[in-house]
Amino acid sequence: MNSAPDPAPSGVFRLVVTGGGTGGHTYPALTAVRTLQDRLTVSGRKLETLWIGTQDGLEARVAPAEGIAFTTVATGKVRRSANPLKMLSAANVRDMARVPLGVAQARKVIAEFRPDVVLATGGYVAVPAGIAARLCRRPLVLHEQTVRLGMANRQLAGSATRIALSSESTLPLLPAEARELAVVTGNPVRPEVLSGQGLKAIEALGLRGFDSRRPTVYVTGGAQGSQQVNSVMAEILPWLLEQANVIHQCGPDHFAALRQRAAALPAESAGRYYVSGFVGAELPDVLALADVVISRSGAGTLAELTALGKAAMFIPLATSAGNEQAHNARHLQEAGAAVALEGEVSGERMRETLGPLLADAHLRQAMAERARAHGRPDAADRLVDVVLEAAASPFHCS
Repeated sequence: MNSAPDPAPSGVFRLVVTGGGTGGHTYPALTAVRTLQDRLTVSGRKLETLWIGTQDGLEARVAPAEGIAFTTVATGKVRRSANPLKMLSAANVRDMARVPLGVAQARKVIAEFRPDVVLATGGYVAVPAGIAARLCRRPLVLHEQTVRLGMANRQLAGSATRIALSSESTLPLLPAEARELAVVTGNPVRPEVLSGQGLKAIEALGLRGFDSRRPTVYVTGGAQGSQQVNSVMAEILPWLLEQANVIHQCGPDHFAALRQRAAALPAESAGRYYVSGFVGAELPDVLALADVVISRSGAGTLAELTALGKAAMFIPLATSAGNEQAHNARHLQEAGAAVALEGEVSGERMRETLGPLLADAHLRQAMAERARAHGRPDAADRLVDVVLEAAASPFHCS
């Protein structure tokens, strides 16, 4: 197929964004929109963006808060299972029956909005809009955040004009006919994350017992906290505070218990421990201060830590879709750029693995440098390049 899309009004670039459900799909898209806005503003052009998402996904809150027009379409969520027969569950069949309706709705939206490009960042909501982009003969750019290929992007690869990947290791997972459309851009990282200052974290968090002679460990189990991560941290906390300063983002539901645990610590070591339910605006400064980060291994986390060049210990979320977090963590561990703890994570295992990192600054530095080699702090600009190139090229899908 070869047909150029109708041009947008002079000076206006129209973008449809689709994808979401979780932060892993939503925030890279938002960062790309902000970067494209800045790029167009410099050249005297205007960006008009319409986000197609779900009413109960994160994008339903994020897009309007950013002043981005938002609309919803019917979607069908596939509940994964290692057993193919369980994939044919009544819930999956019912949801898949909603996809044609979603495609029809998305086709109407796209036909009326007439975007220069449709950018799909994954999640099941991206499928109807991605199919509709092809039906409306509008360029479709896919972006894959993980080292694996998400289900939505696998389904849409044959309709794509360009496919932006976060890792070279994803290339062999694409259908052969789609590989020539692929380019490795990396996963967009919020620019504010890259501009932190460690000394500001010490001041903002009131780290009165901070000891600059010891490394600093930042521990996080995600915005809601992780029972697994928090339990292991509580077990090893006295030992850990002998080795390091610790900043622990534990989630609001776990804060009281960990605060009580900290109250029982000796005064000297307690001064090196900061626990909070949530770390907000201080996060860039906390990351700048940290010598080692202990966290889950979502795609966004990996993008940020590699862009910053941080030694990391990953505890993958076992229930992540397609076991993506384990694949992400293994990818960096195989390169010597992180340590991955999978399966049952005990305090003893944590001490054995973390101890050498805390004891040897050269080991931490080597791991950080290998992590930085995998980082792409300019990923948002690279993705915007792909979007603009897709808008300028004749319509194509494989």
